[in-house]
Parts: sequence; structure tokens; C-alpha cells
Amino acid sequence: MPILLFLIDTSASMSQRTHLGTTYLDIAKGAVETFMKLRARDPASRGDRYMLVTFDDPPYGIKAGWKENHATFMNELKNLQAVGLSTLGQSLRTSFDLLNLNRLVTGIDNYGQGRNPFFLEPSIIVTITDGNKLTNSTGIQDELHLPLNSPLPGSELTKEPFRWDQRLFSLVLRLPGLMPPEAEQLGSVPSDESAITPMCEVTGVTQMASLC
Repeated sequence: MPILLFLIDTSASMSQRTHLGTTYLDIAKGAVETFMKLRARDPASRGDRYMLVTFDDPPYGIKAGWKENHATFMNELKNLQAVGLSTLGQSLRTSFDLLNLNRLVTGIDNYGQGRNPFFLEPSIIVTITDGNKLTNSTGIQDELHLPLNSPLPGSELTKEPFRWDQRLFSLVLRLPGLMPPEAEQLGSVPSDESAITPMCEVTGVTQMASLC
């Protein structure tokens, strides 16, 4: 049963408006809704599980987790607001801990018993952000740092916060505030070198998307 976790940037910078008149956060919400509608057409999506996490301080960043249904997910997505700081590192840690919570209960990690490749829980984190400077209560960060501490028992037995069957993707919004003078030719989606890029690569994702 694939798990798709959407990590939405709800920092104050997501309230900036594009030349279309919509905010970055509005575009992020629309992207999630479109993805879910397209995914629902695939017969393989019957077992999909959706989760929603934001940049709010823990534990308030988890809007839809293991216990919430589809209606709750959509309602929480609709009510998201762009306030606060760009706490990407802490929010990613919260996302990984949320995914790994079920692994702790079911024993998928099999500590000390070797790895069973057929015993897996494929999970995808899709982060939608504007890629601006990372901030926290002490100031601006130049690099992405995930907190090392985790509230989950046994977390000290795993070097990385993610597992081998988890992937991190990112959609970085680079939409201008003014209408471009000339319509650009549609082509391949350019990659974006932002603070989250190295983290995506570590999980096995070598290409990120930038929406310009």
C-alpha cells in the first residue's frame, strides 16, 4: 500500500502573489488536488494512503496522518494558511517520523534480523515550496539541517532519518509576479538547485522540478 505524504510550505513567503493573481500557497493546493484526481484514475491507486504535513511547529504540522480519512485531508488542505517561518528541516524530520511510526508498530525495519526486500512500505514525500531562505527561531540558515533527535523508540539504531523504500521529491515554485513580456516556449522542466536538493539526492531522487 503506497503512502504519499505531501509536505506543504506554509511559511509567510508563500502568500506572495504571481502574475496570475493567485498566491504560491493557492498553486500548491491546486497541484495536490490535481495530482490526486489524476492518480485516482489509475486502478493501482486503490491502496494509496495520503498524508498532509506543513511547516507549522510540531505537533501542529501534522494535518492528516494515519487516522485521518480522505475528507479530513481535503478539508485540512483547503484551510491551510501561509504564516510562520521556513522550517523545512524540522518539517522533513516530522514527515519521516510520521512515516516510520507505522514501521515501528508492524516491525518492518527488522532490527538485528537482516533486511527482507519483499517486506516493504513504499513511501513518497512530495514537498512543495518556494525555495526561499530557510529560517528558524534563531535566524537564517544557509543549509538544510534535519534535527538528529527523534521521539520514536529505536531511532538511534538507524543512521539516516529515512528508510531504503522512501523517496523525497520536491516541486520548487519560481513564478514571476509580473506577466512575462513574451510567452516562453514549452520545453523540459528545468532542475532547481535549492536547499532541499541534496536531501532529495540522498534518498535516490536525482532530478527535481522547478515550476517557473
